[in-house]
Amino acid sequence: MEANSDTQSGLPQTKLLLEMMLNLREEVTAAADSQFDDWRGVIRADRQDFLKSAHNLAAYLSFRQFDLRELQDWLSPLGLSSLGRIESRVQVSLDAVTATLADISGVRDDRIPPHPTREKFADGYALLDRETERAFGKPPATRRVRMMVTLPTDAASSASMVREMVEAGMNIARINCAHDDPEVWAAMIERVRQAEKATGKKVRIAMDLGGPKVRTADVKIPKKHRVMRGDTILLTRAKPKRSKEFPVQARCTAETVFDTLQVGARVYFDDGKVGAVVREVTAGESALLEVASVSARGVKLKDDKGINFPGTPLNLSPLTAKDLRDLDFVVEHADIINYSFVQRVDDVRLLQQEIAARSKGRPIALVLKIETAESIQNLPDMIVEAAGMQPVGVMIARGDLAIEIGWERLAEMQEEIMWVCEAAHVPVIWATQVLEGLAKEGIPSRAEITDAAMSERAECVMLNKGPHILEAMRILDSVLVRMSAHQSKKTARLRALKSWKVDKRRGRPKKS
Repeated sequence: MEANSDTQSGLPQTKLLLEMMLNLREEVTAAADSQFDDWRGVIRADRQDFLKSAHNLAAYLSFRQFDLRELQDWLSPLGLSSLGRIESRVQVSLDAVTATLADISGVRDDRIPPHPTREKFADGYALLDRETERAFGKPPATRRVRMMVTLPTDAASSASMVREMVEAGMNIARINCAHDDPEVWAAMIERVRQAEKATGKKVRIAMDLGGPKVRTADVKIPKKHRVMRGDTILLTRAKPKRSKEFPVQARCTAETVFDTLQVGARVYFDDGKVGAVVREVTAGESALLEVASVSARGVKLKDDKGINFPGTPLNLSPLTAKDLRDLDFVVEHADIINYSFVQRVDDVRLLQQEIAARSKGRPIALVLKIETAESIQNLPDMIVEAAGMQPVGVMIARGDLAIEIGWERLAEMQEEIMWVCEAAHVPVIWATQVLEGLAKEGIPSRAEITDAAMSERAECVMLNKGPHILEAMRILDSVLVRMSAHQSKKTARLRALKSWKVDKRRGRPKKS
């Protein structure tokens, strides 16, 4: 969108800007109404209050189809820059800018919307707060952001450990169903309930379904050999046999991948520690890989390490036979189900059907774990499908996601996911490696502290387990409380700075 400036002020003619805003409002509204008509049918009668959120999401997606950088540059000198924080209130923000431009231009006609009230502007945040509370419970007294912490196996037998975690700020206790068993999970939950009674604090239980595990198995590798750049790895469907020609071999637990894997495809092992490229494929049987990226000292390839195939369709169901067995326990005990490997609307429907068959109407929130490029592409539709039936949240699972979409795209995509979720008034969980060095080693990196500070823009932050988890929780709590005074989501709150003072007589900064 372009605007001509008048020669005296260097600013665009306000009447021209007004016409641009009116046209933008019209196009956004038309496209949003069309998208919303496709969505409204999946929203149940008892979730009708999500209709407004679904429409705002449709409006946001429509609004972001335009490149509005130049328009923003023209509006900012006029003090009209609210379009950069439009996520939770699209229509209201467009109305506010349009109405103000009309006032400046002296234009009065039927196309000009009335100025929105302050309460209208606050509606979006109120809807987000409501949905966050439904999914994750009430916020603690001192911060907006909840803290989710993964329980270690030891939590099942240590009431004091769990109580300390609750006292340190844990709002949601996470249990990973990929580990332990229902007996251990039940003991963990009992320790959480005991801690609730002892502290007077409410804690929600979140349980992760394991999902399909694509991992190495039956690894054949020479003793003391470390995989180096330029090495080959023979990835097989059947159990590999030792071979002088292929000294490094491994079986892939996802057998169907060999039906779709192609030459040139990328393959990553062990959370990206080893990156390889497919050089040859024997359809349905094996693939020969050449190692393209690995640390200078190499990596010892082992069994049960994750394998990622970015861009290769795996054709795996997100619910395994184990997940279905685990659901019998999960639906009875969990407040939140974290859904691994969800990628399509059909995946959401599948789990909702399984929950409905077991829950007997018990309310359970659903968290969509975003781990692949396909899950990003389908995120808006999956949000509406899920939120049409129950409270929903989104977890940015940065570990797998970084490998699947590329490290260089992770930061950008993390931002875009948060924007889309805010537009849908859906809470976000900032996850993977938050203060991991501190939790595991007792010392945080500078980058970890910065990451923790940035996580305040989400509604929940997830910490993984580690021997120093209590210290990590205390520092995260302090960081979140401090940052909440400075910003809320993308908006700076402009709390007075206390590090410097200005000598008003001379106008110079004065050290406090």
